[in-house]
Amino acid sequence: MKREMITSRANPLCAHFRKLASSRAYREKTGEFLCDGPKLLREAELWNQRICAILYTEEAQLRSFSAGQNDERVRVAQVSESVMRSISPMETPQGVLFSCRWSAQSLRPPESLGPGRCLVLDGVQDPGNVGTILRTADAFDCGPVFLLPGCADLYNPKTLRAGMGVQFRRSIYQCSLEELAAVLKRARIPLYATALREDTVDVRAVEFKNCAVVIGSEGRGVSREVLALSEKTVKIPMSSRCESLNAAVAASVVLWEMARNG
Repeated sequence: MKREMITSRANPLCAHFRKLASSRAYREKTGEFLCDGPKLLREAELWNQRICAILYTEEAQLRSFSAGQNDERVRVAQVSESVMRSISPMETPQGVLFSCRWSAQSLRPPESLGPGRCLVLDGVQDPGNVGTILRTADAFDCGPVFLLPGCADLYNPKTLRAGMGVQFRRSIYQCSLEELAAVLKRARIPLYATALREDTVDVRAVEFKNCAVVIGSEGRGVSREVLALSEKTVKIPMSSRCESLNAAVAASVVLWEMARNG
């Protein structure tokens, strides 16, 4: 595969990568997203992602890239460390940045779902938390994950880095509450929320064989609109000295219980 050298920070490809890193609207407009690091590149290849372009530094020693389905359409260029730092959204660049085409299926939920366990994120704004939750859901073999409005972008570079490639291999959807409610109703899957209400049940006592569980935002928890659609609420027992858990930690506890008791 032909490789080139880019020396200017003002190169159009560098400018394109910066916009992919910083703007959700630009990612949606172009249908591309930006990934950071050789580990994600290996995952992208493994799961047959449509890679568009790769930038790397000499120190990264990019291995022989197998273009696969991308053939010669993938643009590959070497850049200096200073150019890489000017492009990368990360404080510690790993020497490899690349862009991919995203899957159209992530833009809307499926028409139908089979029975099983699903996870819903409601207003989880921190990209690192969202990526960690997605990775944990993958580890515990949870079913589809739905991101409601207000969540960090599925294709934010920090979400992708924290997810360690989970976006490439799992069913994850960004959708409205109305779309989620419709698909769950058709599948006869009840919605459970992690919140305190009169009907709240200890998470250890809940059967999770067929349900969708909601994890709320770091600050305000599950929204009133989502609570109104929830058939049951569950709680994680904890010390009275502790008011709440980080969203990713709470999701990990719930996902473990879902896997153990589902």
